[in-house]
Amino acid sequence: MAPMIASLFLQQDSNPVVAALFGSTMLMIILAIVAVAIIGMWKVFEKAGQPGWAALIPLYNAYILLKIAGRPGWWLVLFFVPLANVIVAVILAIDVAKAFGQSPVFGIVFLFLLSGIGYLILGFGNARYIGPQTNLQARAAGAWP
Repeated sequence: MAPMIASLFLQQDSNPVVAALFGSTMLMIILAIVAVAIIGMWKVFEKAGQPGWAALIPLYNAYILLKIAGRPGWWLVLFFVPLANVIVAVILAIDVAKAFGQSPVFGIVFLFLLSGIGYLILGFGNARYIGPQTNLQARAAGAWP
């Protein structure tokens, strides 16, 4: 049974037209997902008072998300550190959700795991940008002047 399954994976498609159609279909699906994510992020940036076009520039959009979440800009470097980037991305998703008055669970599920859907919900939904909650909590504790 196992050799038969392995041989199925090793077979090559003899029809290049079918392979090209499958590849182009997958490319179109991926581009559609990326377009939806960019549209949602654009609206989130505009709601937060940032330029919407920043969603189009790869590293700059992460920097703007850090600003929206109230995190320092040097955290952008942590996105290049393996495993630390995942932790920073989860923290950033939670902080962005809190900045829009949503729960941490919304941040993990919709902004980290299903980001395209989450940014559409924030951008086109009723959520309002209330500012970074990390700074407000620090000010309330007396850590900020």
